[in-house]
Amino acid sequence: MTPLLLHQLWTLVETTQAQLLLSLDDNSLVQFLIGQLRGQRSINHQESDTVTTYLYSRLTLIRDLAQER
Repeated sequence: MTPLLLHQLWTLVETTQAQLLLSLDDNSLVQFLIGQLRGQRSINHQESDTVTTYLYSRLTLIRDLAQER
């Protein structure tokens, strides 16, 4: 995963409404973020798989950050 992709992903997390991030179940949250990311840039299948795995490993952090807002 490139630094630019990571930056875009975390910017997306920070700019998404906290209540939305907290209200979605794990699968829905990952799919929502992937969908939003695809709307911002073209990502290939390998990048999509990598981002999906990364997001699942960071769900607790994403929710903690959303809860702090």
